[in-house]
Amino acid sequence: MKKRTTVKMFFCALALAAVAQAQQFPQLAPPRPGFNFPQKQTLTYSVDWRVFPAGIAVVHFEQVGDRERITASADTIGAINLLFHVSDHFQSNIDRARGCTYEFSKQTVEGRRQVNSTLQMVYPQSKSILDEKNLVTGQSKHVESAIPGCMTDLLTGVFYTASQPLELGQSFMIPLVDAMHNVPVTIKVEGREEIKTPLGTFKTIRVQPTAAAGVVKNRGNIWIWYTDDDRHLPVQMRARLFWGTITFRLTGNENK
Repeated sequence: MKKRTTVKMFFCALALAAVAQAQQFPQLAPPRPGFNFPQKQTLTYSVDWRVFPAGIAVVHFEQVGDRERITASADTIGAINLLFHVSDHFQSNIDRARGCTYEFSKQTVEGRRQVNSTLQMVYPQSKSILDEKNLVTGQSKHVESAIPGCMTDLLTGVFYTASQPLELGQSFMIPLVDAMHNVPVTIKVEGREEIKTPLGTFKTIRVQPTAAAGVVKNRGNIWIWYTDDDRHLPVQMRARLFWGTITFRLTGNENK
C-alpha cells in the first residue's frame, strides 16, 4: 500500500509541475483583429554574407482550409556555393485563427550534413513528437516531449510576429518550439527606419528577437524590419554571428 501511495504521489507531482510550467510559460496571443495570413503569396529574398552574394531564399504562403501552409527554401549561389553548399527546405502548417503550429518539417543539406525531420504538435495530449533521420549516417531519432500549450516554430515565428500590433518601445513574448525545447522568445520593438531593398524603399519598424536558449540565442544578434503598415511585411532580416553577418533583402513579392 505504501508503495502504491508513493507512486501515486510521484505522478501527482509530475502533473502539478506540468500545470505550473503551462501557467508560467508565455501564451501565444491570437493575430490582431483584421489581420489575415495571405491566401497566396510568394516572397523572394537575396541573401548576402558580409558584402558577398551568398544565396536566394523563397517563402510561399497558401491557404489550405482553416490552416496556413508556409514553405521556404534557402540555397547558396556562386562562389559561396562552391565553398559550402546549402540547400534547406522548410514547411509549416499553422492554425490561421490562432497562429498555432501543427507541423514543422525540415530537409537540411549543409555541407556534408543531411538531416530530415518532422515535428508534430499534438495539442490534445500536450506533447510534441519529433522524428528525425540523418541521411549520411542512417541514424534515426524519435522523441516525445511535453508542451505547455499553443506554440509557434522557427519559420512561422517570423510571420506570426507580423500579426501582432508592433508598438514602438514595447516588448512581448512568444512560445517557440525549437527541436525538442520550449523556448520563450522576447520580441522587442526597437525603432523606425527607412530601408532600401532591390524592390524599393520602405518605412519600417525594426524588432529584435532574443532568447536565453535554443536556436534564436545561438544565431547571435537578430533583427527583422517589417513595413510600418497593416501588412507588417518583413522586407529585411539580419543575423550577426561570430563568423560574419547574413542579411536577407526582399527582392520579389508576388500574389501567386
